[in-house]
Amino acid sequence: MIESSVLPWIAALGVGLLIGIERERSQPPESPAGLRSFVLAALAGATAGVLGPAALGVVLAAFALLTFAGYTQTRKADPGLTTEFALLLTVLIGALAQQSPGWAAGLGVVVAGILAAKTTLHGFVRHVLSTQELESGLLLAAAALVVLPLLPDQPIAWLAGLNLHTLWLLAVLVMAIQSVGHVAVRAFGSQRGLALSGLAGGFVSSTATIASMAQRARLDASLQGDCLRAALLSNLATVVELSVLIALIDPALLPGLLPAVGLYGAGALLAVGATWRLARSAPQSSALSDQAEAARRPFQPLQALLFAALLAGVLLAAEAARSMLGSDAALAATGLAGFADAHAAAASAAQMAVNGAFSSWQALLAIGLALATNAVSKIVAGFAGAQWTFGVVNLAAQFGLIGLFWLGLWLGNAQA
Repeated sequence: MIESSVLPWIAALGVGLLIGIERERSQPPESPAGLRSFVLAALAGATAGVLGPAALGVVLAAFALLTFAGYTQTRKADPGLTTEFALLLTVLIGALAQQSPGWAAGLGVVVAGILAAKTTLHGFVRHVLSTQELESGLLLAAAALVVLPLLPDQPIAWLAGLNLHTLWLLAVLVMAIQSVGHVAVRAFGSQRGLALSGLAGGFVSSTATIASMAQRARLDASLQGDCLRAALLSNLATVVELSVLIALIDPALLPGLLPAVGLYGAGALLAVGATWRLARSAPQSSALSDQAEAARRPFQPLQALLFAALLAGVLLAAEAARSMLGSDAALAATGLAGFADAHAAAASAAQMAVNGAFSSWQALLAIGLALATNAVSKIVAGFAGAQWTFGVVNLAAQFGLIGLFWLGLWLGNAQA
């Protein structure tokens, strides 16, 4: 066994070697900071970490002066500051190793990986990442890292127990899921884009996805099988996102919900398999364009905000109905909200259970009602924009999926 007092020094030495080797291989021979410099920097930081803050300050100042002097000698040949910053960071990681060797070692691996991925990262930013994607990424980061921490994470009594932090977290979740779908389409290319867009679209609005696929099937009959599969995959996305939302809001509902979710998901997969034989190879002209996909916004902020607003509206309406007519009226109001959005209605039911307005079984009933009413919207969407076959197959699938979900709810409640 290695003595615990030796681990910080081993971690510091390993970090210095790892980063130093990467810099030695990637820098020109005349570079002032190579393998030995990084090893010494890490060990100096570890020594300063033992001696105290004053010593660490002196060591950092000394290395800062040395790196500046080296940069003035090499800036014409290599104007970048990456090596200089990495050297100072190595000193700090060496000091961190005295307090947490594990974190220091992990951070050293991350730093070396970032340095080694220079060509890949530069190529991605300059040639793959579009301006629209960059702007959307910054917006998502601001929503998650700036706005979310500022919102109070507690129910507001005069707003029927609404939790602004939870509402905004759900909006961020919708934007993040949309972004993942966008990345999947970009990563797997246009040939698989139709199925991936159907699956990703289901995370936002399965009804809208089914309507879109129905319209595409009407415009190009050769794609009817592919469009059906994409539309049915959106149902799978719906139930996956519903499970995530319930787990996030009220994990206590999951034991009674999981059998229903499992049967619904299995039914969706079986339906996709049943329509496989209807698919034909899509012509190249019908495939999604990678350039067009890159130019699209990865997520729609307005949709995410409308989702959160609808959730808040459902909560307020359900609370008002409950206060005037009792919990049965609130249950019906929450279920009927599924015509517009099953996710928002289900999240509202879970939040009502957290607030004590619903029992666990009432919340599960409301979720089942929301999925059933949402299935009606999906059926209408399937017939509205497509050929008769598409609409009939979609109708049969929706009836089957809702039947499986209610069977799962009954089984879950019977076991409880």
